Amino acid sequence: MKQHTDHPMKPQQFAEHTLLIDILNNTFPPGSRLPNERDLAEQIGVTRPTLRETLQRLAREKWITIQHGKQTVVNDYWGEGGLGMLATMAKYAEFLPPDFIPNLLDFRIHLLPPCAAVSVRQSPGRFLDHLSKADQLGDDAEAFTGFDWELQILMVKYSNNLIYPLILNDFSEIYQKLGILYFRLSTARKSSGQYYTALQNDIENGSRKVEQIVRDVMRESLQIWQDMQPGKEWKK
Repeated sequence: MKQHTDHPMKPQQFAEHTLLIDILNNTFPPGSRLPNERDLAEQIGVTRPTLRETLQRLAREKWITIQHGKQTVVNDYWGEGGLGMLATMAKYAEFLPPDFIPNLLDFRIHLLPPCAAVSVRQSPGRFLDHLSKADQLGDDAEAFTGFDWELQILMVKYSNNLIYPLILNDFSEIYQKLGILYFRLSTARKSSGQYYTALQNDIENGSRKVEQIVRDVMRESLQIWQDMQPGKEWKK
């Protein structure tokens, strides 16, 4: 085990950073056992109380299972973890598998379109107010990213489901990274610009096709992303 960053961190942050990288890069693969607490603390370079606190936090997110009197086990986090891991994973993007983002975008296709239909019925004025600002985006990838994210937040905020916003919020950090890369493409900006116009027109005409409009553009964005073949570029 070695130090994975040159940036100064608080001891607990450093311990978490080191352990998560060693889990994600398969130094400690799923099913493996961590060294005992004393040895692990020495290897990382932190105190045992600091390590213990870090392990408890990772256990709450289901990265590991702490077994009293036994060595701590690394979980099959893809199979046993929860959505709460997404925010943490976003910080360690370079260690995620290449199909992570396509899977994330595919999940969005299933989550957001029906939410959007409900939310637009509940609060069409808020959507129209937001969409009316689309013509101010120009060719600014960062502006497109922020605008698009706020639109997605509206889709879950007024869906009458308290859980959907909690799920989407976990995507925030990783969306900022991939969104700016995505919207650097003129193809992506053109697609989204047409989408904003179509959505605005449909809302103004009774909101009959909201779900289909949202689903279609999200399928298109998945295809655009896959055509980009970004490799690790988005992880920088």
